[in-house]
Amino acid sequence: QVQLVESGGGLVQAGGSLRLSCAASERTFSVYDMGWFRQAPGKEREFVAAISRSGVTPYAGSVKGRFTISRDNAKNTVYMQMNSLKPEDTAVYYCAASTVVGTTILSTNYNYWGQGTQVTVSS
Repeated sequence: QVQLVESGGGLVQAGGSLRLSCAASERTFSVYDMGWFRQAPGKEREFVAAISRSGVTPYAGSVKGRFTISRDNAKNTVYMQMNSLKPEDTAVYYCAASTVVGTTILSTNYNYWGQGTQVTVSS
């Protein structure tokens, strides 16, 4: 059972930056595809970014060029640097881990989820 703990959320003004972290309990972290998803009030959970076990990094169109996902397998941690934040980025951000072979943009391919961290961007 993999436990995921997110951190780094908070309140920031539009145009600002935040870096989210997700620490995993699993020592074999490097075999997992990792993803970030977000859910705004009244909306469906949506894909934000992922980094596969081989380092492939797809992004949602709405964040491409502003967000950067990375991982440190030695620290069992995945990061997401979020720059040029917009009010529409306001959501709870969830980290997820997958052992499923397949596309990393589908939430249904992820076995494990963190509790989420709130990101609020004020205008």
